[in-house]
Amino acid sequence: MVKLGVVEFLNSRPLIERLSQRPDVQCLFDVPARLPTRLESGEVDAALIPVFDVIKSMGRLRVVSDACIASDGETMTVRVFSQVPPDRIRSLAVDVDSHTSVALARVLWRELYGRELELRAAELRGAASSGFESVLLIGDKVVDPARGRFAYEIDLGGAWRQLTGLPFVFAVWAAPSTPPDRHELAELLSTARDGGVARAAEIAADDGPKLGWPVELARRYLTRCLCFTLDERAIAGADLFADYCRKLELAPADAAIHWPAAVTAA
Repeated sequence: MVKLGVVEFLNSRPLIERLSQRPDVQCLFDVPARLPTRLESGEVDAALIPVFDVIKSMGRLRVVSDACIASDGETMTVRVFSQVPPDRIRSLAVDVDSHTSVALARVLWRELYGRELELRAAELRGAASSGFESVLLIGDKVVDPARGRFAYEIDLGGAWRQLTGLPFVFAVWAAPSTPPDRHELAELLSTARDGGVARAAEIAADDGPKLGWPVELARRYLTRCLCFTLDERAIAGADLFADYCRKLELAPADAAIHWPAAVTAA
């Protein structure tokens, strides 16, 4: 039995739909920020975790598949909402469910606006989000109409593309060091991805409304906004993000992403 740590957001469904149907796979759901701990404790064999946690792990966690969650521009579900223009934001209430998006916000505001953000960790849910001047939200709660009203929205995937011209990789399948059955695991995860991506429109229609998404918006999200395969440009974008994290001292000076040879050779 292969135990996999996964998230419940709509963006993960094309990666995990086929896996959850297999009798030899057990999917354990959690928020992104807690999955690295469950992975390092041995509770799961592999997990779909924030790429920032792979960077910070100093090689303890390694990418094991070419399946991922990425965007080549607008991501739709990683956004800063603000009552003031982005170049005037000083304090940002951040969604505690994500590590990568918080680090990405710090990188973008430093590189695009020359600002160091003061971060305030908060449990951001529904209308409570409107009590802050500026907030970072991720996942399905971004399309929740109860999130509050703001004058400005900044999509972090789009801002990254503006800064670098590259895709941004938000989450990857990772495992501790190198699992002995890495080839079988990689094939399992990529095959599940291929089947799920082929059914992305149907997944949007089936699962979107359950998570608060209008069907057409969910279809656009899964079929046009997101990318699910690590290609050369996605890897370059992830490595550049690691560079920025080192530069801004968000990660150790020698932190890096360890890519499997099968991914970099693709």
